[in-house]
Amino acid sequence: MGLKQSLIDNNAIKLQASANDWREAIKIGTDMLIASGAIAPSYHEAIISSVEQLGPYIVIAPNLALPHARPENGVLKTAFALVTLDKPIYFEGEDEPVDVLITLAGSSSDEHMEGLMEVTQVLDDEDSETGVDLDKLRRCRSAEDVYQVIDQALADAL
Repeated sequence: MGLKQSLIDNNAIKLQASANDWREAIKIGTDMLIASGAIAPSYHEAIISSVEQLGPYIVIAPNLALPHARPENGVLKTAFALVTLDKPIYFEGEDEPVDVLITLAGSSSDEHMEGLMEVTQVLDDEDSETGVDLDKLRRCRSAEDVYQVIDQALADAL
């Protein structure tokens, strides 16, 4: 199950959303996956409490967060959700704000790693200082735009 198909199946894209803080930002993504039946509400709670305990481990590059918890914390099927924010939010302990969030629910460690690799492939940009190009997702105004970005990135990777 690829990133694009998962976003389509779970109706899990929210662009230019507004959130007042990181908790709200994470909830936008997890709400879509709860609605689609991909995760139980406990998965959302696990992400929030993990960030509270461990700090912002989900911020994997400047401006990019990958909200996730362990498969056993309520993943019913492997799925992704994509959220871009109109105004960035801050995580305590991070200097750079976040405005792109890709929620990752892997039903097993293998699925989790595969998902991570596909996200990395889509965003990878050797020319950027941070190693990722988030502008291509920030520019998206429709789900169709997002699918094109993913298709293009995977075509380029071949």
